[in-house]
Amino acid sequence: MPKAPTSKADLVFTNGPVHTGDPARTRATSLAVTGERITAVGHDEVRELIGPGTEVVDLEGRLLIPGFQDAHIHAVFGGVELAECDLTGTVGADEYLRRVAAFAAAHPDREWITGGGWSMESFEGGVPTRHLLDSVVPDRPVYLVNRDHHGAWANTRALELAGVTRDTPDPADGRIEREPDGTPSGTLQEGATGLVARLVPPTDAAGRLAGLHRAQELLHSLGITGWQDALLGIFNGQPDPSDAYAAAAEAGTLTARVTGALWWDRNRGAEQIAELVARRERLTGGRFRAGSVKIMQDGIAENFTAALTTPYLDGCGCATANSGLSFVDPAALCGYVTALDALDFQVHFHALGDRAVREALDAIEVAQGANGRRGNRHHLAHLQVVHPSDLPRFARLGAIANIQPLWAAHEPQMDELTIPFLGPERAAWQYPFAGLLRAGATLAAGSDWPVSSPDPIAGLHVAVNRMEPEATDGRVFLPEQRLDLTTALAAYTAGTAHVNGHDDAGSLRAGNLADLVVLDRDFFAAPAEEIAATKVERTYVGGALVYAKS
Repeated sequence: MPKAPTSKADLVFTNGPVHTGDPARTRATSLAVTGERITAVGHDEVRELIGPGTEVVDLEGRLLIPGFQDAHIHAVFGGVELAECDLTGTVGADEYLRRVAAFAAAHPDREWITGGGWSMESFEGGVPTRHLLDSVVPDRPVYLVNRDHHGAWANTRALELAGVTRDTPDPADGRIEREPDGTPSGTLQEGATGLVARLVPPTDAAGRLAGLHRAQELLHSLGITGWQDALLGIFNGQPDPSDAYAAAAEAGTLTARVTGALWWDRNRGAEQIAELVARRERLTGGRFRAGSVKIMQDGIAENFTAALTTPYLDGCGCATANSGLSFVDPAALCGYVTALDALDFQVHFHALGDRAVREALDAIEVAQGANGRRGNRHHLAHLQVVHPSDLPRFARLGAIANIQPLWAAHEPQMDELTIPFLGPERAAWQYPFAGLLRAGATLAAGSDWPVSSPDPIAGLHVAVNRMEPEATDGRVFLPEQRLDLTTALAAYTAGTAHVNGHDDAGSLRAGNLADLVVLDRDFFAAPAEEIAATKVERTYVGGALVYAKS
């Protein structure tokens, strides 16, 4: 039996409960920290490590847990958007227009009005028109990304400046929504957003760094101690946020532990791999590492660009000719993933439809056949529709299921814009969290913020209840896919720490990093429907306090 440490601790938590996330010892009442690491986990004996210089935190029945990590987030983009026209928190079209008008009035010198967060459910067919924006801002270009960040709403002035007309063809990776005569209606889908986004004045380096710091402050307040940024590169006119991470890491202001997923340019091929290797080496330092590559294989179901194995249905329930988009040729994908895997890159797939999921798994299988199992922890994010026959492949291939629990609930985008066009069989394959778990998959969890809330407690609530926290109608979305709270919490802690390569984080064991969160209550002792009421009181990274509730 190892001896208990004899030197005094810097920090001791007492009078638990402490949820360790360690299956060998799930609960304790005290925990000690020295420097950046946990030095003891236990009960009254840990108090012996309290000395004159020890900070003692009396939990008073509050719950201490491992720090949350987010497996798929766009932190810099989210932080930048916090300073732009914010359309989140409402689904009212009139309220959107009020906010746009107010923002424009408050910023008379801004060349472009930018921001986002609108929901497709707010508009018939999910497509707002340019005329609505023209009614409040006719003289300046307006460009607003939707909640999913897979589409954008533009006014007439923005379309005119971009030269988007009835004669402009749809790009291969997107769609221009049109009026009956072919004139662009004001909604741009997927790659078509870049037709206008390329003209939007980019946020400068100082603005990106400010956005990162703004995001980090918010994420720490939610108990998040680390994350994987899912898009480091130039995309649809958005500038590369990599420099913000590099600057913060060098200056020591990056307090979170961050893995960056370098963007795979789907308009190029294997020639970009050498550049990715150089970027990995150049960017990695401090608390930032850039060892992942993000490949976006398809779009989203609501605008019919998620890649499906069989066609979408139309409004009458009949099969269409559209099965969605595979942004990277599946055969080429296998070659790219094999080459990246051989260079010990992790591949972070956006795979939302069942065809995209299968194509990603096929690519991992080919890579393993060529390279063997190299332990690169490839993961598939979103997993909205997964064919049942593919569930066992996750465990067999060691592919990690990167889930976004907040989406697995009845809400208008699901009920009105998705289920009718999938049909009942495929609709029942959505977000199969428990099915993946039963099949032996490792689960990690994330938010995709600013697409949806970054609050991991809200995500836990939906993972366990399969209902939104504010839901009042009692409808549970595919109840057989619910997770228990212990499993869901493990996905947000140990599972994501594993994805991010932090094997010494995600659970509270002696020797692990002291990435910790104090909650205001023990949510294990309360009814599942009350999980979302839990609040974060303190967040620590490496034993250092980075957030305290005022």
